[in-house]
Amino acid sequence: MGDRDPSVALPDGADPAARSRELRRAHAAFTRDGRVETPVRAVIARSWRRCARARLSPECAPRVELAEADLRPYREEHPLARVMPLFRDLVGAFAAHGAHLLAVCDARGSLLWVEGAPATLRRAEGLGFVPGTRWAESAMGTNAPGTAVAVGEAVHVFGAEHFSRRVHPWTCAAAPVRDPRTGGLLGAVDITGGDGLAHPHSLAFVRAVARAAEAQLALVDEGPPTARDTLTALGRDEALLVAGGRRVRLGRRHSEIMVLLAQHPEGLSGEELAIALYEDESVSPVTLRAEMSRLRALLGRAAPLSRPYRTAGPLDADFTALTRRLATGAVSAALHHYPGPLLPASTAPGVVRLRRRIEEQARAALIARADAGLLADWVCSAWGAEDPEAWRALAAALPPEGRPAALARVRALDRELGARPGGHGLCATYPQPARS
Repeated sequence: MGDRDPSVALPDGADPAARSRELRRAHAAFTRDGRVETPVRAVIARSWRRCARARLSPECAPRVELAEADLRPYREEHPLARVMPLFRDLVGAFAAHGAHLLAVCDARGSLLWVEGAPATLRRAEGLGFVPGTRWAESAMGTNAPGTAVAVGEAVHVFGAEHFSRRVHPWTCAAAPVRDPRTGGLLGAVDITGGDGLAHPHSLAFVRAVARAAEAQLALVDEGPPTARDTLTALGRDEALLVAGGRRVRLGRRHSEIMVLLAQHPEGLSGEELAIALYEDESVSPVTLRAEMSRLRALLGRAAPLSRPYRTAGPLDADFTALTRRLATGAVSAALHHYPGPLLPASTAPGVVRLRRRIEEQARAALIARADAGLLADWVCSAWGAEDPEAWRALAAALPPEGRPAALARVRALDRELGARPGGHGLCATYPQPARS
């Protein structure tokens, strides 16, 4: 029941006509007796089963959820309106050349925009694939935009993989778009058309478009500040907490406490917090309670709660926003907002582990992106200047005339770091000041 790449609807070299016949037979078998046959991919089989549990009919048709009078203001206020110019720039020419459609839906699977070649638009209108209609998986069965928002992953759907028979002549690829600040689902971007979209490149393309949109969203004005408290701890030894309209610069120990609690919104027991906070495991619980008492006196109503220790309310931290951006592939936006390591002077075990994990994630994404500009910014920073792998990646990304200097730096670092205790460990890439 598997292709070489289960995310791809039609592997290179496969015959679309033969695969269509196989899928129509498999669709008929499933809708008749619930049996999944080859060559149905796992992602499609799971979707079909969800459709069956929801008692959807394979004859289902879309319904209008947003009339024109409601659609227009809703669309104008939707966060994805800010990246529609980007979608049109990236997808418009591709869609027009292939007689495909660009579609964008919200997090509920309601179509907000459907644009493309006039002849294809007329066919889509007959199908009901128009702005204002709901194409959620729970309403229209397996389809790329609806299933992408249902599972939170990019989805490729070819022909009779669609649950609704009326959609069998179509092929689509869609990828979810998330808010780079909160990680929340905003909707999905979709390309819909004929068999030509069954090519594996279609899925890779729509994923790249979604990531570009998230990067763009990370850079636009977020609008007026919200009531949520914020914690800024990247690139500074003493964190800044904004809570209830107050700005409080925390001492080092209090910075560590708030970072650890922000990382664990579910809360930590006194023992768990002490283990993460103190290098000396013999520290008395009284010491932690005294620190928490001083923090409560400093923060008042914004102070952490106890049993378990946890933040007083939702807390947005810059390091969690960074990791969300990296996880969604918005590498440029993430590194643009990376002023340095998390509490670099801290030796608290939990902070050291978290700092190392964040930097490893950022570094891996940076090297995989192979962007010379981003790599140059990294190696010119205090934390990346002694990172031989980043220098090596920079040398590979530069044109031939720019490589000698970078390669010379790689050789020098290999000699220097090889002679140091700990050698090439990631923590050797930036200085670790002692706690004062």
